[in-house]
Amino acid sequence: MTADIKKTGPDAPTPPAGAEAIKAIPVRHYGRYVTAIVAIALFGLIVYAFAQGAINWGAIPDYFFDDRIVEGVWKTLLLTVLSMTIGIVGGILLAVMRLSKNPVTSSIAWFYIWFFRGTPVLVQLFVWFNLGLVFEYINLGFYRDEWSDFMTPLLTALLGLGLNEAAYMAEICRAGLLSVDEGQTEASHALGMSHSKTLRRIVIPQAMRVIVPPTGNEVINMLKTTSLVAVVQYAELFRFAQNIGQTSGAPVEMYFLAAAWYLVMTSILSVGQYYLERYYARGSSRTLPPTPLQKIRSSVFSVRRPKGVSA
Repeated sequence: MTADIKKTGPDAPTPPAGAEAIKAIPVRHYGRYVTAIVAIALFGLIVYAFAQGAINWGAIPDYFFDDRIVEGVWKTLLLTVLSMTIGIVGGILLAVMRLSKNPVTSSIAWFYIWFFRGTPVLVQLFVWFNLGLVFEYINLGFYRDEWSDFMTPLLTALLGLGLNEAAYMAEICRAGLLSVDEGQTEASHALGMSHSKTLRRIVIPQAMRVIVPPTGNEVINMLKTTSLVAVVQYAELFRFAQNIGQTSGAPVEMYFLAAAWYLVMTSILSVGQYYLERYYARGSSRTLPPTPLQKIRSSVFSVRRPKGVSA
């Protein structure tokens, strides 16, 4: 005699006469309940600890849209865009140099990546900022000026962040270019396309699927790394928050305010990164992953759907 597992719903098969139905009992995962209780308890303890501190939470909404804070947010975004532009352009150039068959250019690219990835970005910022102690003037032949006037805080921040980012973007771009099958390059050369045109029209568009996800992470990381430029006197979000905290007598509260703004900006960038990845995944996946709006819509409709009616 064959025994069937008891199922419910309109598509459930009808058991044959005389068959004994088996009622399936789901396995209980007690470890999950224990882990959830422990996590909730720890979260409650953290909230309770902060509630006991002498923190003026009202100062955060009071200064959240302060003119200086808003100016700092825009300068942070500007610095992020400019630094990433330098990093992406430099990274693409270094990746092509690294993959070149010319030993001189490939060695120069390797040395650049080795040096800038091997030293902390904070140290690089201090080096650029203090080069005025070594060079009194900058003389490029067509341009001559005092180093202190030439190396402004903005230029220091751009050089320190952008050149460091170029080393990381070079490895990301190199990995993306290597992910494209060599047959694509050989086929384009057989059609008479030049090496540069092959890169622009064939290799790079296919490599974007591999390059975009880590590049999005680098943009988010760069947004947070801009807070380091406060040490070279460039006024951005963290610097303005520090100044307001010193004058208002609420330094810790202003740090929380800066953290809240960083969370807002990184959350927006994360959403943009998701849709950008989804765009470049069109050629590699037959069905694109649902967007957050589509997930919410399907969840709402599944709740509203009458019981016993299939989708």
